[in-house]
Amino acid sequence: MRVRVATTALGITAALLAVPACSTDTTDTKPDTAASARTGKPADAAQQAAPLTSAALETRLLDQSDLGNGYLRKPERPTQNDDVTVIGCPALSELGGDAATGGTLTFPHKAKTGFTYGGSSSGISEELYSDSANKLSEGIGRIFDAMTGCPTYQVVAGGTPIDMASQKLPAPRGLGDEQWSQLLTFSTGGRSTVVKQTAIRAGSLLLVISGSPALVDRHLDKALAKATAAG
Repeated sequence: MRVRVATTALGITAALLAVPACSTDTTDTKPDTAASARTGKPADAAQQAAPLTSAALETRLLDQSDLGNGYLRKPERPTQNDDVTVIGCPALSELGGDAATGGTLTFPHKAKTGFTYGGSSSGISEELYSDSANKLSEGIGRIFDAMTGCPTYQVVAGGTPIDMASQKLPAPRGLGDEQWSQLLTFSTGGRSTVVKQTAIRAGSLLLVISGSPALVDRHLDKALAKATAAG
C-alpha cells in the first residue's frame, strides 16, 4: 500500500488514518443504523443533523488562548510528499491506498490545527470532521481497528524505514457518542517518538487529537467542549 504523506511522525499517522475514509458508501438518506448498533442507542436528532461546513469547523478549533502559555501555532508549510510503503500490516493493506492522498481524512468537511509546546518537539494536533454520524462511525472505526490490529509493522517513507508499534488504549468514557484511542511508537535511526491519538464522535462531528500523551489527556475535554458548543 502506498500513500503520499509528509515524512513526519504525525504526518504518517494522519495519512494512514486517511486510507479507508473514502471506502464508506452509506448514504446520508439512510438511518444511522451502524452508529446505533455500535453504541446500542437509537440515532437521535443530533446524530442526524446536517454536517457542519469546513468554515464552521475552523471556528471550533482550539487556539492559543484556549491552551495557555507555552504553546506556539505550527506554521502552515508546503507539504513535501513522499511515497510511503506499509509493510507487515495486511489489515491496512486490505483497506487500499488509492484514495489516500494527503495528511487528513477524506471526509468532505474538515479543519485542522497544530501547536508545539515549550519550545520542544512536544506538541499536539487537532482535526475536526463533519459528515453523517454513520459515515464518521464506520470510517474512523475501521481505521482504528486496522491500525490497532497490527501490533508492529513498518513504513518506508522517502527511502527511510520507520518501525511502528501500535497499542489499543481504553477509550475515554462519557465523552461524545463513540470513542477510540491508541498509542503509536515511531522508531527510526535509534530514536523513538510516542504519539497518543484519541478520536471522539459526537453526532455528526468527529474530533481527532494526536500528540504527546500528556498533552492529549490535558486538552481533550476542552477540545471536545469547544468543538461541540452550539452557535
